[in-house]
Amino acid sequence: MSRSTEGGGTSAARSRLLGKATEIFYAEGIHSVGIDRLTAEAQVTRATLYRHFSGKEDLVLAYLDRADRMIRGRVDAAARADGRSAADRVRDVGRSIVEDIRSPGFRGCAFLNAVAEYPDPAHPVHRAVLAHRQWFLDTVTGLLAQTADAPADAAGRQFVMLRDGAMAAGCLFDPQLISETFLEGVEGILRDRAGHGPSALP
Repeated sequence: MSRSTEGGGTSAARSRLLGKATEIFYAEGIHSVGIDRLTAEAQVTRATLYRHFSGKEDLVLAYLDRADRMIRGRVDAAARADGRSAADRVRDVGRSIVEDIRSPGFRGCAFLNAVAEYPDPAHPVHRAVLAHRQWFLDTVTGLLAQTADAPADAAGRQFVMLRDGAMAAGCLFDPQLISETFLEGVEGILRDRAGHGPSALP
């Protein structure tokens, strides 16, 4: 395996780069952060960065992939919990979102933040965001479908919209209040499902 000169093997250098990019991209945005700053703060050379990533766009995609895998892990753990009812698993997914909102340094949804900077639907970053969101919508809709013998497509969309609103508001207002409001909204969806009532506003 080739070695870097920045304090360890190539995997360590890549890990530092991705860790620093994740920290800065999430806290400050993507376009505002240049390669020079990333390499300086990760304590690597430009040559090392380009050995691991074809460019900044590739690093951005790796950042989003890392966020995607982290979120999938939490949501999948909640969705597959043994001995939990389908409704409780939906609640667990909601609680995993609330944990993010209440965490120190919360700056909203990494994917919504990224897509705001990459509005072109053909751009790889934009497509990565849409793929993540489609997975999340499909997963939540599948869970909600198990809570009642009724179509769950509208309920799934409602859940995602509630989540989007909570993630946007959670870094602007009181995160405790936003979290409680979001979880109340999830309960409203589940009540509608349990009563087979309308899952969309009139």
